[in-house]
Amino acid sequence: MSRAVPSADHVVVVGAGLAGLSAACHLVGAGRRVTVVERDDAPGGRAGRIRRGGYLFDTGPTVLTMPHLADEAFRAVGTSLREHVELLPLHPAYRARFADGSSLDVHTDAHAMEAEVERFAGPREAAGYRDLRHWLTRLYHAQMRRFIDTNFDSPWQLLTPDLGRLAALGGFGRLAPRIGHHLRDERLRRVFSFQSLYAGVAPARALAAYAVIAYMDTVAGVWFPRGGMHALPRALAGAAAAAGAEFRYGSTVVRLERSGQRVTAVVTDRERIPCDAVVLTPDLPVTYRLLGRAPRRWVPLRFSPSAVVLHLGTDRTWPELAHHTLSFGRAWERTFDELTRTGELMTDPSLLITRATATDPSLAPAGRHTHYVLAPAPNTAVGPDATTWGDLAPGYRRHLLDTLEQRGLTGIGGAIEEELLVTPADWAARGHAAGTPFSAAHTLAQTGPFRPRNLVRGLENAVVAGCGTTPGVGVPTVLISGKLAAARITGPPRPGHSAHSAHSGHPVRPLPSPIAGAAHDGP
Repeated sequence: MSRAVPSADHVVVVGAGLAGLSAACHLVGAGRRVTVVERDDAPGGRAGRIRRGGYLFDTGPTVLTMPHLADEAFRAVGTSLREHVELLPLHPAYRARFADGSSLDVHTDAHAMEAEVERFAGPREAAGYRDLRHWLTRLYHAQMRRFIDTNFDSPWQLLTPDLGRLAALGGFGRLAPRIGHHLRDERLRRVFSFQSLYAGVAPARALAAYAVIAYMDTVAGVWFPRGGMHALPRALAGAAAAAGAEFRYGSTVVRLERSGQRVTAVVTDRERIPCDAVVLTPDLPVTYRLLGRAPRRWVPLRFSPSAVVLHLGTDRTWPELAHHTLSFGRAWERTFDELTRTGELMTDPSLLITRATATDPSLAPAGRHTHYVLAPAPNTAVGPDATTWGDLAPGYRRHLLDTLEQRGLTGIGGAIEEELLVTPADWAARGHAAGTPFSAAHTLAQTGPFRPRNLVRGLENAVVAGCGTTPGVGVPTVLISGKLAAARITGPPRPGHSAHSAHSGHPVRPLPSPIAGAAHDGP
C-alpha cells in the first residue's frame, strides 16, 4: 500500500464529519498530533443537528448499521462505542407500506423475517427469503476485506480469490434480476433492491454486488443512537479531543500553502496552521478547488440523485408509522427513470418517513413528534437547477403533504408546529456537487479502484476521505474511508484490528452513557 509521508507528525484534518472524525481518531491513536478544522460550530457534517422550537432534527442519516465500524474509531483512541453512545435496536428495522394497502415489517432477525414474509406472501416466498439471506451474507463476506475495507493502488489488486468468489455469486450481474432469482413477489423485490438508489443507480442497472447494502439494512441489524444520529459525531469528537486532538470550529479553509510537492500549511479565514500532512474530507468540488486541480479521468464523474427532505415537528403522530416507514407508490421503473434520466420530480413518489420519536421521545417536546420525510429527487445536473428550486419548493412541499394525506396521514398539514424544507439547492449551497448529499454515483466506472482515489497525484502528503472517494456513500463506508485515509499516513492497522476481523456477527452491546481510487485517476 502506498503511503503519504509516513513520518508526518502534525496532521490537519479538514472537516469534522464522520469521515474526518474517523480519520482523526485513527491518527491520534497512532501517535500523530491532529488538528481538525470545521466550518460549522459543531461536529457532524452531513450528520448534523437542527433545533427548532424544542424539536431536534437530524439533518442526514437516520440510523446506524454496522456499529462495529464506529467502534473501531473509538478503540483507536482507547475507548469504545458503548462507553459513549447508547444504541437502541430497531424492531422492525423498516415498515414497508405499498399502494395496494398491504404492509410488511422488515426484521433483521432471520426467524422473525421468515415468518413475516410467509404471512405477507406465502411459504414459497419465505423459502426464497431464506436463500436470499444466505446469498447476501456470502456476498458481504466476499466483498468486505478485499473490495470495501481496503486501499487500492491499482486495479490489479482486484485479482484475488475473492474476485472469483464474487463473480461466482453473481456480483457482476444486475441487482434487480438477482433479487428476482430469489423472490417472485414484486413488493418484496422492492424491499431488497431500493437500497441501490443510495449508490446512485437504479436496481435494473446496478451491479448485484450492491446488494451488500441490503445486507447491512436487513441482515446485520439496525440501531438508533439515543439522542439522535448526531450523538455519534459528537461522541467521536469528544473521544478524539480527550485523546489529544485539537478542534477549530467556525473556521473555513480558504487555501492550502505548498512547497514543491508538499502541503506546508492549511490557511483558514482565521489563521494559518502549519502541518506535515493534510486529510481533506469536504465534497469533491471543494476538495478539488483547494487542491487547484480536478482528477484526470477517462469519463467525467456522474453524481447520484439528490433528495428533498421535509422536517416536521407535529402535535400528533400516526400509529401505522414505525421508526422507519417506506411508503411506496405504484410506479417503480418510471420513478428511477425520472430520478436518473429524464430529470423530472417523481410523479408517484416513494418516500422514506422517519419518526425518530418512536424510539427516542426526548427529541421533541412532551407529547410531540418529529417526522423526517425524504423524497428522492433528480440532482441539479439532471433535473431542475439550484436557481429553479426557489420557485419549485413551495409547490413540491404541498405535493408531499398531499401525498402523505392520501396515504393515511390524515390531518398532517394541520398538525405541523415546526418545519424545515431542504432541497437540492440547499445541498448545492453546502458545496455538494450536483446538489446531492450522496456524492458520486456507484457506477462500474466509479466503484472500487475506479472511484476517485484517496491519494492525491502530485502531492506527497495530501489524502482524501469522505463519500466521494473509496469506498463510497453511507455511514459504514464513510467511517471506513476515514480509517483508510489515516492508514495512508500511518500504515495499515495492526493485524487483528480490521473491520473484517472485528465483525464476529455479534453487535456491539451498548450501555447507557452520559453522552446521550485507482492509479488511472486522482487530483
